[in-house]
Amino acid sequence: MPSAPPPPSTPEPESGSPVRARLVRGDVLLLDGAMGTELERRGVSTRLPLWSAQAVREAPDVVRAIHEDDARAGADLLTTATFRTTPRTMRRAGLPEAEAERLTRRAVALAREASEKAGSGRDIRIAGSMAPLEDCYRPDLAPPRAEAAAEHAAHAALLADAGVDVILVETLNTIVEAVEATRAALDTGLPVFVSFLARDERALWDDAPLDDAVRAVDALGPDAILVNCVPVTIVEGCLARMARATRRPIGCYPNVGSPDLDRGTWRRDDELSPERFAAHAASWLRRGALVVGGCCGTGPDHTRALRGALPPVLVE
Repeated sequence: MPSAPPPPSTPEPESGSPVRARLVRGDVLLLDGAMGTELERRGVSTRLPLWSAQAVREAPDVVRAIHEDDARAGADLLTTATFRTTPRTMRRAGLPEAEAERLTRRAVALAREASEKAGSGRDIRIAGSMAPLEDCYRPDLAPPRAEAAAEHAAHAALLADAGVDVILVETLNTIVEAVEATRAALDTGLPVFVSFLARDERALWDDAPLDDAVRAVDALGPDAILVNCVPVTIVEGCLARMARATRRPIGCYPNVGSPDLDRGTWRRDDELSPERFAAHAASWLRRGALVVGGCCGTGPDHTRALRGALPPVLVE
């Protein structure tokens, strides 16, 4: 019979890196809920191509309020609304490229302000979001490797300079772009989580095996490897496959609902309540997840329910 796999390895703690220290202790880190779909739910436009960056420009108080609500709900990490604050997106929106830096810095500041106002003395950290440079669901549009490397390097450096505590490379749909984005994030010296968008429990949206994607970024040395923007029905399968491909901490932050790719909108699933969503967390933890949270369709109520679903010994 084959021997049991070795236990997950964790990054070495470093001075000034409480996130790494918590992973070393085996704590479960709770990410916040979605930003884009929560903005839509609160009546704020997230029209493409800017998505949540539109709200950073036009409704910063709402962005801050969502962060505050997630902080009060118990999130350990607040994710900045920088999913689309890149020069590439600014050009597509007909805005000056310089607007990318202004919006990135503003988004980081909004998350920081919220953590300080609503944290009640808790150790809440800021995760800087880095996303695919093109469409999450169109891996065929991913830029060539050299372009991806240069643009992700600029974004990662800006997030670090703006003061994030962690870089969250998220919703990646190709191995090539995931590798370049992860390299760029790691070059900042900050803790790095990298998260894949899986079509099913076996493959990314470009049909590359999830196992291969995990191994490709594992070789670079991120602090955790996750899946996000996936239905809860495939999370266990994804985590099981990931655990066989890496000894690093793994995690997930799935959806409630699904994308309407033709309309560019989100279909909500009102049957999956925050409590029912959080009930799945036990299976995620059994599969070894050390980072959990919610993606599109979730909000502060889901964060609160997840906080309550974590074992009391893991809750600060």
